[in-house]
Amino acid sequence: MAEPVRVLIVDDHPIVRSGLRGAIEADPSVVVVGEAGSGEAALDAVPAAAPDVVLMDLHLGAGIDGAEATRRLAALPRPPRVLVLTAYESEADILRAIEAGATGYLLKDAEPAELIAAIHTAAAGETVLAPSVATRLVSRVRRPGRALTARETEILQRVADGEANATIAKALFITEATVKSHLVQVFSKLEVDSRTAAAAEGRRRGLIR
Repeated sequence: MAEPVRVLIVDDHPIVRSGLRGAIEADPSVVVVGEAGSGEAALDAVPAAAPDVVLMDLHLGAGIDGAEATRRLAALPRPPRVLVLTAYESEADILRAIEAGATGYLLKDAEPAELIAAIHTAAAGETVLAPSVATRLVSRVRRPGRALTARETEILQRVADGEANATIAKALFITEATVKSHLVQVFSKLEVDSRTAAAAEGRRRGLIR
């Protein structure tokens, strides 16, 4: 009999972690080897827990988020597979997670059997995507000329969150002029003429949260 897949659960909500542990451990082919409530705690836990798959939420409260934690895990000498499990399916979240090195992207409304199957798929090094996420990525490929780049999407999300250009520039280690240049492209692609309209259109299209 094959060894069970070793899973580390990363989510900032204890109740969610408990529910996931229960759903996972109901299947003998998977075992939970640890839990973490933050990105930093996940990075600390991985060496000792030695998971095959890290089940990663994206929004983890204070500290580094799931995408940054994924990027750092992917840089380890023997990195675990990272399967994102989140409630968010905006292009901004999807692109950041995949570019960071996530093997899969699943939504929290997935059935337990679907989650178990996704864990095994991720452990085998194969990509697994929720149907709605796959649809978004296919749509993006089909409209490359008008699609926002990952950086443009990230800046649009920050604009929608109420950040000023100077704040965005500092956070992303770029100049304010570069932020403005990206916003010009965003406005053109979304066919809007203001920050407020860009944020509204980005949300309407599901590009940002």
